[in-house]
Amino acid sequence: MSQQSQPKPLRPRKTPSQPRSAETVASIIEAAAQVLETQGFEGFNTNAVAQRAGVSIGSLYQYFPGKDALTVALIHRETARFYQDAAIALTKRSGKAALEYLIGASVRQQLQRPMLARLLDVEEGRPALRGEVAKPETMQNLLVAIIKRARPRHANPEVAAGDLLAIIRGMADAASERGESDIEDLERRLRAAVFGYLSRTGISKG
Repeated sequence: MSQQSQPKPLRPRKTPSQPRSAETVASIIEAAAQVLETQGFEGFNTNAVAQRAGVSIGSLYQYFPGKDALTVALIHRETARFYQDAAIALTKRSGKAALEYLIGASVRQQLQRPMLARLLDVEEGRPALRGEVAKPETMQNLLVAIIKRARPRHANPEVAAGDLLAIIRGMADAASERGESDIEDLERRLRAAVFGYLSRTGISKG
């Protein structure tokens, strides 16, 4: 009886140790993003990515065993960029300013490259990728820290953070699904929703 083929690993084959190798990997990951944006899932494959990146398919396979590994690397890149941006909120001088910045980071992540964001959201939900791309509770932790800073004696900042996270994600995802591109308008609506929630629940706005 023939054995079933083993699934391809989802992590890179090796980590680049030289600047030139790191540049090659970065160009391959960006090419994967561009192929997804322009050709969707139907045209997303390793040959198309290698061609867009200007590398041989052999060079691509030195680092990525298949398109799922490319997808995981791309999700990791986009997630890291978002959290680097969102973490700046903690440098703001008030809870209100911190929340406004966090809202802006969330909107930028969803609408600056909306097609890419939507497709990666779909990919993150695939059972085959969940173990590799599960996000840490960084956003929740950021919101908890901001709420504690805005109102140190709040009885349950974790619940408030969870509610605000649902508001922000839900509205940003819905706007992306509708094909919206006006970042400032979505930020305005999200600020109204977030601070409306805060005022109704008695949480200080900063």
